[in-house]
Amino acid sequence: MNGGIDKVSVFLIGAGRMGGALLRGWLAAGFPVASLAVKEPHPSPEMAALLKATEIADQPSSAPSVLVLAVKPQMMTKVLDEVAPHAGPQTAVLSIAAGRTVASITRHFSPNTAIVRAMPNLPAEIGRGITAAFANPHVTTPQRDLCGKLLSAAGDVAWVEDESYLDAVTAVSGSGPGYVFYLVECLATAGRDAGLPPDLAEKLARATIEGAGELLRRSSLSPAQLRENVTSPGGTTAAGLSVLMRERGLTALLRETVAAAAQRSRELSE
Repeated sequence: MNGGIDKVSVFLIGAGRMGGALLRGWLAAGFPVASLAVKEPHPSPEMAALLKATEIADQPSSAPSVLVLAVKPQMMTKVLDEVAPHAGPQTAVLSIAAGRTVASITRHFSPNTAIVRAMPNLPAEIGRGITAAFANPHVTTPQRDLCGKLLSAAGDVAWVEDESYLDAVTAVSGSGPGYVFYLVECLATAGRDAGLPPDLAEKLARATIEGAGELLRRSSLSPAQLRENVTSPGGTTAAGLSVLMRERGLTALLRETVAAAAQRSRELSE
């Protein structure tokens, strides 16, 4: 993490799962501890130990370059009222709180405040997440670059030009890990029903999803091509895929799944 990052300061509000993942990523990337401040009233034992060991301040000494909001959506109003006075004219507000729109955040700051709304996902905890981010018109290019660097501590970053995309982003990548974990559960259950011992069925299901995901990450081939490569005409994979790919199969089910999650995201944003 370079490019003048040592000349900026960050005030992180919330050091739970996502906020904590970002903080650990910043520290691992060499972000100066003296430029960090963290407000977390109820840290986990691990986070409390990290904050004590690094001696990170709990309040910034001046208006930070970036104010990072990493608290639960239902806590945002109370937290914003408390921390808004810390923001200066040059402060960018970076929110990773699900469902809180730029408009709802802006109400707590001056109308011209630079605000970035981002949606990371659970693999951020191991630095393998994907975060989609939207910047309002007041975000300058240097502020956007800085927020991108901060978010990249948790994995890849994809910028979107329309805030409304974030509802679909939430439904696909934000909620997506839950779908994958459930797929492992279902595959293990199917293996047990096919006669495998429960522990072996779960081991095979977990390792298969892990391995396929890593192959997808490393390969330059499309998911469709990888699928075709493992599918011999008339073979076992083709027989299984004929069920998943039927008219009311996996495609239709995932469309309904993503649509339901996106609709819920819109409802939570109202």
